Amino acid sequence: MQKDLIAQSEKIGSLKQAPFISEEGDAFAAQLKKHKINQEEYKVLKTIVGRSPTLPELGVFSAMWSEHCSYKSSKIHLRKLPTEGPEVVVGPGENAGVVRLSGKLCIAFKMESHNHPSYIEPYQGAATGVGGILRDVFCMGARPVANLNSLRFGERAHPKTHYLFENVVKGVGDYGNCVGIPTVAGTVSFDKTYNGNILVNAMTCGTIHEDKIFKGYASGIHNLVVYVGSATGRDGIHGASMASDSFSSAQSGERSTVQVGDPFAEKLLLEATLEVLERGLVVGLQDMGAAGLTSSSFEMADRAGNGLYLNLDYVPARAQAMTAYELLLSESQERMLMCVEPSKWEALQECLKRWQLPFAIIGLVTEGGRMHIVKDGVLEVDVPVGPLAEQAPRYERPYEYLEKNYSDDETFRSTLAEIPFTDLLGKALDDTGFKTTIYKQYDHHIGNKTILGPKEEGAGLLWMKS
Repeated sequence: MQKDLIAQSEKIGSLKQAPFISEEGDAFAAQLKKHKINQEEYKVLKTIVGRSPTLPELGVFSAMWSEHCSYKSSKIHLRKLPTEGPEVVVGPGENAGVVRLSGKLCIAFKMESHNHPSYIEPYQGAATGVGGILRDVFCMGARPVANLNSLRFGERAHPKTHYLFENVVKGVGDYGNCVGIPTVAGTVSFDKTYNGNILVNAMTCGTIHEDKIFKGYASGIHNLVVYVGSATGRDGIHGASMASDSFSSAQSGERSTVQVGDPFAEKLLLEATLEVLERGLVVGLQDMGAAGLTSSSFEMADRAGNGLYLNLDYVPARAQAMTAYELLLSESQERMLMCVEPSKWEALQECLKRWQLPFAIIGLVTEGGRMHIVKDGVLEVDVPVGPLAEQAPRYERPYEYLEKNYSDDETFRSTLAEIPFTDLLGKALDDTGFKTTIYKQYDHHIGNKTILGPKEEGAGLLWMKS
C-alpha cells in the first residue's frame, strides 16, 4: 500500500485538474456568501493558491478561516489572557491545555461551546459538544475523569425554552453516561437575553503523566496517514462556518449542519486511542472535529512542517456518491486521523481490530509542505499547508462597554429591597428544582473517583491517585 501511495503522489503533475470556480456574475457572489468569505479574504486566498480555487479548495479555506477554527476576531483578545506559569505544561495551540497537579501527575482540560448546533438540534448539538471535547482530551494521551458544563437558556415563559432545556440536558447526560465519564459539576440559568441563542459550554478534565503527553504531528516522510473510526456521512458539512456566524431564526432549520453522535463508538475510540499511545504505535494523531478531515490533516501537517498526499477514494463513507467537497468538510463524529510508521502498521491494525474500529490507509506524509488531495483520479486540492494555516485574517472589531450592565452596591441593594421576599424565595426554590432535574440525569459517580458531585457542593471533587 505504501509503494502504491508513493507512486500515486509522484504522478500529481499528470493528473486531471478539478475545475476552478467561476468569478463572474451573481453565482460567484453567492459562492462567497455561502462560504462566508469576503472579497478581501478571497484576494489573500488567491495570492496563496496562485490562481482561482477549486470548489473543494474554497471549502477548505472557508472552514480553516472560520472564527470557529482560526479565532480571527477573538484572537486579539485571547492574547491578553495569561498563558504561562510554573505549573503550565501545555498552553494554547494544542488540542487541550495541561497543568501540573502534583509531581508528574497532570490535568488536561478543554472547554468549548456548542451553542448554534444546540439551538438548531438541541439533543445532538449538546451530545456532540461533549464528544468533541472528550476527543480533544484523550488524543493528548489523557484519560478523561470528569465532565462539567455551563448552560444558559431563555426566559422560562418563552415557547422554545422548555424544549431546548429538556433536550440539551438529555444530550449532555446521555453522551457522558454512555461513554462512562461522570458529570460532576455545572451551572444553569435562565434569562431573556438567551431567548434566541442559548449557550452550551461543555468541559472535560483528564489525568496524564507529564512524560506521556502526546501532540498531533504528521512527521516522517512517507509515513502512513490512517483514518480511524466511524464512516463519513453528510452530517455537519459547513458546521465550522455555521458555528462562527451570527445566528438568525432562519438558521433554526439547518439540521444538516449538526453532527450526529454515537457515544458507544466514542468509548471504543477512547480506549483504542489510549492503548495506541501507550504502546507507541503512532507518531501523531488528531481528532477530526470542527472542519473534519480538513482541519485534522492541515493541522498535523503544519505542526510538522510537512505536506500530505490524501486519496479520498479510500475514505470510509456511509453515504453513496459523496464528493471530495463533502468528504473533506463532513463533521461526522467519532473519527481520528493517525500518522504511523510502516513498521508499526501490523501492530496498529491488530489493536484497532480488537477494539472493533473501522480503519483505512488514506494517504502519506510528503515533502514540500503542500497538501495534495485526489479523488477519482482528479486533483481536487493543491495548496500550501503553512500559509493556509498561518495566514488566516485577523480582525480588530469595534467594541464598547455597556455601562448599563454595571451597578454599584447601593443600587443593587435598593433594587433587591423593592422585590418581595416571597418572590425571591420562590425564584431560588424554582432554580433549585431545575438544577435537581438536571443532576438526576447525570451519572456523577461512575468511575468511583467522585467525592463530591453536583448535589453536594458548588464544585465537583474527585480522588486522584498520584
